[in-house]
Amino acid sequence: MNKVTIKPQREASLQRFHPWIFSGSIHSVEKGTKNGDVISLINVKGEKLAVGHYFDGSIAVRILSFDGNLTIEEILKTKIKSAYSYRKQLGLTENDQTNMYRLVHAEGDGLPGLIIDIYGSTAVIQCHTVGMYQHLPLLTEILTCIYGDQLNIFDKSSDLINEATDKNYIRGSYVKEDWIENGYHFYIDWEKGQKTGFFLDQRNNRATLQKYCQGKKVMNLFSYSGGFSIYAQGAGAEKVVSVDASASANEICKRNFQLNFQTEHEAITADALDYMKEMSNEFDVIILDPPAFAKHLSAKHKAIQAYKRINYQAIRHIQKGGILFTFSCSQVIDALTFRDTVVAAGIEAGRSIRIVQQLSQPEDHPINLFHPESNYLKGLVLWID
Repeated sequence: MNKVTIKPQREASLQRFHPWIFSGSIHSVEKGTKNGDVISLINVKGEKLAVGHYFDGSIAVRILSFDGNLTIEEILKTKIKSAYSYRKQLGLTENDQTNMYRLVHAEGDGLPGLIIDIYGSTAVIQCHTVGMYQHLPLLTEILTCIYGDQLNIFDKSSDLINEATDKNYIRGSYVKEDWIENGYHFYIDWEKGQKTGFFLDQRNNRATLQKYCQGKKVMNLFSYSGGFSIYAQGAGAEKVVSVDASASANEICKRNFQLNFQTEHEAITADALDYMKEMSNEFDVIILDPPAFAKHLSAKHKAIQAYKRINYQAIRHIQKGGILFTFSCSQVIDALTFRDTVVAAGIEAGRSIRIVQQLSQPEDHPINLFHPESNYLKGLVLWID
């Protein structure tokens, strides 16, 4: 295991258990260390401080363990089994009403760069770092130990690491199953769909939406495969409309309505912001769940302006006494910045607004107490007078 040495004055972050070491904190890198290598992080005295993945970039080391004496095999086996035990305690591993959940949530489970989502009998792995991608055989072995050798395993790692093809099936193949969330049925396409095929992080927020929908007219913007729309219809909404820029996503949305209600659904293919400028003012409930407008710090200002524009249009058009569900999944937009942006939109729209509820990600997307960046999903339920 090659060694990376941290500067003496930069060891404080380790004492705070933050899992990222930035390049400016690095004193030296042992010759021959390559991107993705498992390295031993040491101080200038040569003492072992942690084990992590090295990368020649802004985040130079992503820490996997603050015990510098463990092997990568010990770290991955212990942490993935712990992640499974945690989901089992949450009641997700053997649940006939919900058979889709996140097993590993990167830094939230102490494994930076790794996402594993479970869809029935299939595990979808997303490696977002070269280091994690190199451990695919070991990850497969660990998942097999936990779930058995009947588990299908699909690799959907970052395009920067591996281009997704039919060969990405490590074991098994695409299987048609009954994928269920809180009793609702969904078609999942992890091969071509966004993220790992479904936005699992909105499960609890979709359930929360239901208490506001009975007898109401609901508009779901940036609707993707219609998750919020399904819940609104199931709660007895008078009318539900979905809008997304992707025609293929709208086809999946319509398919999901057929699965659950054997009915047609109005899914409109359009740019959401352009559509909002001319949309009807008839809607009592509006959902804004846009993609991450800012994936990097450099895009933060433009993202803030985009969040302001869409929230302004929603607040301007919603019925008096209406309910707005508005979200940001941009990691670089913190909760206060997002709230301030919505405040600015409300001021410009000139309407009286109450915060009914503040929302976040579900329990299978845990937030690492020492890594505030893992608290990426921010949501507000607003009452608009």
